[in-house]
Amino acid sequence: MKVMRFAVYVRICAIVASGLGLSACVTFSTDKGLGDVAGIVQQDLKKNIAFVQSEGEAAQLRRRVESLLKKTLTVDTAVQIALLNNRGLQAAYNELAIAEAVRVGSSLPPNPRFSILRIASGLETEVETQIVTNVLALATIPIRADIAADRFRQAQLHAAEETLRVAAEARRAYYRAVAARELVRLLSQAKSAAESTAQVARELGKTGALNKLDQAREQAFYAETTAELAMARENESSEHEKLVRVLGLWGKDTNLKLPWVLPALPFRPLNLPDVEVDAVRKRLDLQVARTELAALAKSYGLTHATRFVSLLEAGPAFKTTRDREKGEAVRDSGVDVEFEIPIFDFGETRIRQAEQTYLKAVNRLLQLAVNVRSEAREAYQGYRSTYDVAQHYQREILPLHNIINEQMQLQYSAMQSDVFALLAEARQRIAANRAAIAAKLAFWLASSRLREAIYGGARSAEPETEAPVPIVQTAAVNANHD
Repeated sequence: MKVMRFAVYVRICAIVASGLGLSACVTFSTDKGLGDVAGIVQQDLKKNIAFVQSEGEAAQLRRRVESLLKKTLTVDTAVQIALLNNRGLQAAYNELAIAEAVRVGSSLPPNPRFSILRIASGLETEVETQIVTNVLALATIPIRADIAADRFRQAQLHAAEETLRVAAEARRAYYRAVAARELVRLLSQAKSAAESTAQVARELGKTGALNKLDQAREQAFYAETTAELAMARENESSEHEKLVRVLGLWGKDTNLKLPWVLPALPFRPLNLPDVEVDAVRKRLDLQVARTELAALAKSYGLTHATRFVSLLEAGPAFKTTRDREKGEAVRDSGVDVEFEIPIFDFGETRIRQAEQTYLKAVNRLLQLAVNVRSEAREAYQGYRSTYDVAQHYQREILPLHNIINEQMQLQYSAMQSDVFALLAEARQRIAANRAAIAAKLAFWLASSRLREAIYGGARSAEPETEAPVPIVQTAAVNANHD
């Protein structure tokens, strides 16, 4: 009898020991899983990321950000600052560390439970102790640890996707802020010219050399340009604050050094004949969906394996009986087993639920693949079309306006045209420059969307307004002078 009891104890101890052995190989990583995230985002960003864990690390990153802010900001430095300084991104890395803790916890065997029962009667006192271990949880540790590893991989992909999203948001905010700044400079120059023209018109009106209609036109153009400049300055301030938010800046750091013009267009656009293939291979949301499907497939197999037994606990039990009169104690031992009897539920509900959950994930993955292909094609078409439009302004429209302006200057010097014809052309040139700024901004935003369509990180599928402010040609701009 004692030999049998000892054998039972040995088996239980072997189960616990095997569980401990399985869990011993899963430990916390030194970088909280961020190294793999950095490897994922490097193919697109080629920037450094950091997970702040101490005051020393925070101070080091602070010095790095301050050094980047000393120079005129480029789109690359803006993205780098956002990756190092955005607290929302740090929160996403906190989620990754939480997922790692869940992964390690899932690989550990369940803690045994100890219970004690004491019953005292007139002559005897019984003390019963029990140690219970969830045998089913021990037996399924390998598959549960495997599923937890898949979930942790998902968390890494989510962290990488959030990193790309912050980078994309920083790029968009940078382009919009610089475009708004460029427009303010253009309208400031236009306002100065309109003010001078209005002053000349007033003086000519006093002498009778200019009729009231032409005076009113010049005054209207000056008034409308002043209003548009005020709107452009408000928009510049708004876009500046959006950039400051995504970069995580405050205080004196909000005085950014931004350039006055958007970056020049690339010499030639990207040629991406296999943009759909690249997107399907690299998009992070597709990788997340694939990992989810793999985890569900393993979970589905586990549900099949444990469909009839969902609770199985076992452990040694000890009972001590003490005779108060004789002062003797008798100790008995045995094994206590507890399991759930499938009388009403034979596991069919869990099987059906697991099966439909898996099929739902399959359908979502297939639909996501279709959407990714379409989004990649659409983003590339938008990229090429906006490049052609912006390039058309740079190579055709603006040079033509420069030629017209030079010829008008020559005619004015030769007294073949009056000042108002010269100023009318100046208005048209201003309108063309405004449209060119909007076209260039549209290209850089489309370029950012193309990267998001291939690698991931898009904020939403909602369309964006391309121009920094609406391009409105007023009645004064189009007016013809008699």
